[in-house]
Amino acid sequence: MNMKESFPPRRSRAFLTVFLKEVRENLRDRRTLTTAFLTGPLMTPFLFIMLISFTINRQLDKAEQPIKVPVIGAQYAPNLVDALKAGGVVPQPAVAHPEQAVRDQQSDLVLRIAAGYPTAWRKGEPVQVELIYDSSQSDAHEPVERVTNLIENYARQQGAMRLVARGLSPSVAAPVQVAKRDQATAQSRAVLMFNILPYLFVLTIFIGGMYLAIDLTAGERERQSLEPLFANPVPRWKIFLGKLAAICAFSTTSLLICLVAFSVLGHFVPTDKLGMEVNLGPSFALHVLLLQLPLIVLLAGLQSMVAAFAKSYREAQTYLSLLMLLPILPSIVLMVMPIKPQHWMYAVPLLGQHLGILDLVRGEGIGAVPLALCLAGTSLAALIAGLVTMQLYRSERLSISG
Repeated sequence: MNMKESFPPRRSRAFLTVFLKEVRENLRDRRTLTTAFLTGPLMTPFLFIMLISFTINRQLDKAEQPIKVPVIGAQYAPNLVDALKAGGVVPQPAVAHPEQAVRDQQSDLVLRIAAGYPTAWRKGEPVQVELIYDSSQSDAHEPVERVTNLIENYARQQGAMRLVARGLSPSVAAPVQVAKRDQATAQSRAVLMFNILPYLFVLTIFIGGMYLAIDLTAGERERQSLEPLFANPVPRWKIFLGKLAAICAFSTTSLLICLVAFSVLGHFVPTDKLGMEVNLGPSFALHVLLLQLPLIVLLAGLQSMVAAFAKSYREAQTYLSLLMLLPILPSIVLMVMPIKPQHWMYAVPLLGQHLGILDLVRGEGIGAVPLALCLAGTSLAALIAGLVTMQLYRSERLSISG
């Protein structure tokens, strides 16, 4: 007899029976296994680390390589051109239409020196040079900044020499100086590059349990196996909890695989070249797992709830694909509106986990109060989602297909 249609006589073992049955059956499903244990938890860390490493190495290579810059009117300011050469700029022949060349991405930037430069320079008057570039081109940011800094340094040196020639101290031109005292640590700077980690962890949890949640609700409803399952003399809340536990088991396993992958692959990120430090080792993984445990239950409850409204497997996939947008909301909010974390924010599901994980990346650790608020707030939301879904399981509509 099919296990979906009967249970052992002992009703006290119903929860465990449902849990073991669903886990065992879905372990034989290649699509569920591939999605829950390979595609999400392994490919996501690999692609993320590879992209970060490629970006860092590319930026460092560009910073060390000479910059080829077309110079219009180089003959008017030979000393300035020599200073640029000393800073790693390789002057190129002038272009006829510099604005068009920049727009067509033939050049990242063009330097134009006016014909009146020598006359104004000899009179001691301010002179102006033009940097023509397109700020919408990401490749132009680095060379523009480097050339701008070189020109500004040259201007300061020449200005100081003019003051000395007139018997004045160069400090006269700079009565106020700014002394910057950066309090960022090597670990806290890593947040700038790893601030997407919380979303990746939540996405891994979501994908890890999504197909199982669809199959255990909408899938069985489509196969018309829920009705004989509910006909057994077992409380439906036990059946629901057994299915919920199976979804949580797959989601937790998916997260653990992802954390191990990040712990291993994190060593290959050349953050030290940027003066950053990130620790994704066992301590980080355990704290992330603790923060995410109530969220795992919450997402599993929401997935089961949404799937319960669907009459077919495909319909449930559509609904849950829309629900997948929910985990990205905290990341969007923090990017659009940078805010100073307050204690109450940790009690908001998803947002609390996002802030807590960023605290861990900074190396500051998460305090006892924020941790308690995060666990309590998300646990309450998970309880509410579970109770609502449990009510759906008591409805006779759930077992009817079509």
